[in-house]
Amino acid sequence: MPSLADARIADDLITTDEERLKIALQEKIIDAQLVKGQLAINAAEAQHKSIFVAGWRPAIGWVGAVALAYQFILYPLLTWLWSYLQAKQIIDNMLSPPPVLPAEALWVIISGMLGIAGMRSYDKRKGTVTDKISRRMTH
Repeated sequence: MPSLADARIADDLITTDEERLKIALQEKIIDAQLVKGQLAINAAEAQHKSIFVAGWRPAIGWVGAVALAYQFILYPLLTWLWSYLQAKQIIDNMLSPPPVLPAEALWVIISGMLGIAGMRSYDKRKGTVTDKISRRMTH
């Protein structure tokens, strides 16, 4: 794997803006080819006959949707109903109410599935290039 020192040497070898633009264009072409390859893999997975290949993304999506529905719709209603039934002495006061889901883990999974990235959307809207980290020169 190239190191930062290798990058500095390569940067020193490239002297003109035209050479830098050619290198940047080649990097963009490689990135586009990688994206095309991943899209082809995604399409092949989606068409696969096995539910274990084609269904893993939808399965995670449905699990996340059910978990969100439980956490923010069903759980508050269950808690209210639980208290009401205990007050009416239909449910024993010693029984614990339904559990709360670990929201931190839930948000990590849902955020990853939905691709929530507010800063990336902001960068795209502003036209900021964020494909690679640039090194600021301080002279």
